[in-house]
Amino acid sequence: MNELLRKTASEQSKAIKNKEVSALELTKAQFERINAIEDKIGAFNSLTEEIALNTAKKVDEKVAKGEELPLLAGVPLALKDNMNLIGSKTTASSKILENFVSPYNATITEKLLNNLVPIVGKANLDEFAMGSSNENSAFKKVHNPWNLNKVPGGSSGGSAASVAACEATLALGSDTGGSIRLPASFCGIVGMKPTYGRVSRYGLIAFASSLDQIGPLTRSVEDAANLLEVISGHDPKDSTSLNLPVEHYSANLNGDLKGKKVGVIKELLSEGLAPDVEKAVQNAIETYKKLGCEIKEISLKNLKYSIGIYYILATAECSSNLARFDGVRYGYRHPDSKNLMEMYTKTRAEGFGPEVKRRIMLGTYALSAGYYDAYYKKAQQMRALVTQEFEQAFKEVDVLISPTCPNTAFDLGAKSSDPLAMYLTDIATISCNLAGLPGMSVPAGFDKDGMPIGLQILAPQLQESRLFNFGYKFEQSNDFYKQIANI
Repeated sequence: MNELLRKTASEQSKAIKNKEVSALELTKAQFERINAIEDKIGAFNSLTEEIALNTAKKVDEKVAKGEELPLLAGVPLALKDNMNLIGSKTTASSKILENFVSPYNATITEKLLNNLVPIVGKANLDEFAMGSSNENSAFKKVHNPWNLNKVPGGSSGGSAASVAACEATLALGSDTGGSIRLPASFCGIVGMKPTYGRVSRYGLIAFASSLDQIGPLTRSVEDAANLLEVISGHDPKDSTSLNLPVEHYSANLNGDLKGKKVGVIKELLSEGLAPDVEKAVQNAIETYKKLGCEIKEISLKNLKYSIGIYYILATAECSSNLARFDGVRYGYRHPDSKNLMEMYTKTRAEGFGPEVKRRIMLGTYALSAGYYDAYYKKAQQMRALVTQEFEQAFKEVDVLISPTCPNTAFDLGAKSSDPLAMYLTDIATISCNLAGLPGMSVPAGFDKDGMPIGLQILAPQLQESRLFNFGYKFEQSNDFYKQIANI
């Protein structure tokens, strides 16, 4: 493998600016790597070679003229296949959108292209971003680069695996209940979910609109900070977009943590935690102590309800959002229906996979007459209590930490027949989305089988810079992030 592909985005940027390598050479090397190992990983649904090479040429033209390069120009990126890129297929890994070609760009895609970031392909995911293992894709399963028999985590499994396997240096995922942080933890990379509204959702295929947020998957915290700077900002096309200035997130990475307070979430360090994961979190606590932090145990009593709240609200929103896939306007249509109702039912029966159907049915039930107050309304009330509890916790501490997941990556197929066991994988990540907080998973070690472990760090709303500061200081205190899957 070309050694440059193992480097962080910051290191690759420097090499391009110093003319040690051209952006075109780097992008071509990236496609050589993808072609060499993609059969084993399954990270991509499609490649966008022409778009990437054209972007790389523009970077080299700027370098030749001595012009200043935008942030992350020339650094190859994988785009989750639920984000629109003009002229590319955007399938959400679903049969119903198998041949759908994007007629427009998502706002984040525009920002990437304006910053001359070469988009190498559309990354595989759980169908419509529904899943924790990336086994729900209609096309193929994604394999974990650290062990090809294990899952990469979901739903942004293709994005995470592409970065971990050096098929891309950067990737974007979407996070509705942990879909960036969980695969980052399983694949040994950095995954970050911004505050709700920080990044535009325009052009993202919606799963649950009050929870979805786009964020970076990278090899280092600095790369995540820079990528967030590129994609964040107000967008009038998204009514939930926050009208706030874009911060220079990497400016305060090295801030002193002496005297800062780190809260350890008591409920996420209790039973059901794998011993190696618990040990990694205890080591992280010791690391923060050495950095001068005060450690405080924090109890979040409503956390235990978060999975129940999430699977009512997320499925209700999914049932509403996915009503548009009816075979009339775009996507798959059943070829020989006798009437409109038959066309609707056969199109959706054939176009959606089992997990998507399960969630649509759950959500439709929760929203139906007679059950709305008992389920949806009650879940919204509980969501407010979860949010309040976090607000109280952040009056006592600067950040909260926990394992990103109670376990490391499990075997492919191990939880496929037990949806509830699969849902419980997200126990540590879901509450962050319910409260709209920024959260991040950073590499925190390896279990006895050599599989990566992630540490989750949560900060108050809009405190991304604080989150990056705590993540960076932890990352630089060890060398976990420097270790790359040997594939």
